[in-house]
Amino acid sequence: MYNTSKTCKLIRWGIIGCGDVTEIKSGPPYYKIEGFSLAAVMRRDKEKAKDYATRHQVKKYYTNADDLINDTEIDAVYIATPPDTHKFYGLKVAAVGKPCCIEKPLAPSYANSLEIFNAFNKTNTPLFVAYYRRTQPRFKQIKKWIDEGAIGEIRHINWHLSKTTSKQDLSKEYNWRTDIKVAPGGYFDDLASHGLDLFTYYLGNIKEAKGISLNQQGLYSAKDAITACWVHKNGVTGSGSWNFGCNLNEDIVKIYGSKGTIQFSIFDNVPIVLESALKNKSLMIGHPENVQYFHIEAMRDFLLNDAEHPSMGESGLHTSWVMDKILGTI
Repeated sequence: MYNTSKTCKLIRWGIIGCGDVTEIKSGPPYYKIEGFSLAAVMRRDKEKAKDYATRHQVKKYYTNADDLINDTEIDAVYIATPPDTHKFYGLKVAAVGKPCCIEKPLAPSYANSLEIFNAFNKTNTPLFVAYYRRTQPRFKQIKKWIDEGAIGEIRHINWHLSKTTSKQDLSKEYNWRTDIKVAPGGYFDDLASHGLDLFTYYLGNIKEAKGISLNQQGLYSAKDAITACWVHKNGVTGSGSWNFGCNLNEDIVKIYGSKGTIQFSIFDNVPIVLESALKNKSLMIGHPENVQYFHIEAMRDFLLNDAEHPSMGESGLHTSWVMDKILGTI
């Protein structure tokens, strides 16, 4: 079971699902950051698992997740598989009491997310969710402006995200991101979850959310057009629209305060812009090469130095609840 002692100097991680997301975005920090090492990886395809292990200089590779989870030389596990397997693997990791980081969203539904959360909470085992924007300098600067009252009292937040239809979608080639059994909201699950989670980090939990969701294009089984409105517990209102069949790519978030606005993008590498009666500022703070670096560094600080981490199981669970409320499944 999880050892709460902070005398450990090195935590050995194993990755379940060493696919594309782990190549640059998330995998390298597990061996770049002092105090962590990447000791094993798992992928069902043996040759691909071996290739990843060789290129990233990982000592062991597996084709069976149980072997990695139960390896006595693995202290913690990162689950980087599609959302429909998060519960399956997550409950196995919880059963052996090892700290775990699970890719976002925590699961395809709030009900499954709750099962995962409860399993880790029962034994007080750390559970992290990979909503890594909470730790990136770009988005922390926005929180700093909000917290210091740079635009006065926050009144409303709005986000519009639109994408053109991809060639893969037009070809109707299989994509787990648009399979309703894996991701009921389609790209909404994969992309909108990042922003909705970030908004609760900025403004506190949401107490009510409603939405309209449908499939306009008929290219796949999941939803492709969603609109929503919500209200945070502190009374700040919110609205959003996400459409994955438009003629242009657009990603604009605007926070409205009593004395000004903050505008930024969730995904695009563009300046964050503050306009207020107090000051005007435009800052270009780029995304890091390994986008999960600061998230993983914060996990190190939590596990070895008792520091707080902003993206734990409880906040990830809340984001799952908000998404299900918008999709009308709860």
